[in-house]
Amino acid sequence: MGTARERLLDAASTRFYEDGVNATGIDAITAEAGVAKKSLYNNFRSKSDLVSAYIDARHEEWLDLHRARASSAATSVERVLSVFDAYLDHANADHGGGFRGCGSLNTAAEFPAGAPERDAVRLHKEQVEQILAEGLAELTDADGAQELAEHFSYLLEGAVARAGLEGDPVRLERARGIAASMLGAL
Repeated sequence: MGTARERLLDAASTRFYEDGVNATGIDAITAEAGVAKKSLYNNFRSKSDLVSAYIDARHEEWLDLHRARASSAATSVERVLSVFDAYLDHANADHGGGFRGCGSLNTAAEFPAGAPERDAVRLHKEQVEQILAEGLAELTDADGAQELAEHFSYLLEGAVARAGLEGDPVRLERARGIAASMLGAL
């Protein structure tokens, strides 16, 4: 069943992803977690602290998906494409209420510019771009790798946004195909 903290974070992850952060009250989270409200505040200083933990957990979840994919990649091209595959794995996971796109970006969209939640999501997205750049550095020079990583990052984020709107991973599959074609031209 997990600790109270784990149950609260799992409940928050479900509610925040399906309903949005601002639309989700503490009572909904504690009810879904099956814990008293006091347990929430024993584990998180505030809802903001819970949101930060949620953003970090979403990113760690994606990193785990990526590590699993990258570990079975036999070539540099497959290692780069493993980033796309991890996004596909996320899109194809059971999301209860349906796939709604990137939970981190959805969360960031609920906060004003300069909010710490947006900054945390930006840092996570920069890490994804850096992972792409590191893989691409095996295939091209450093400047080319950085530029292509930025292009692939745009391709990924656009595809996940459209896939979320459509509730279907087809856009991510197409984005992976575009990336594979671009890599084949290197």
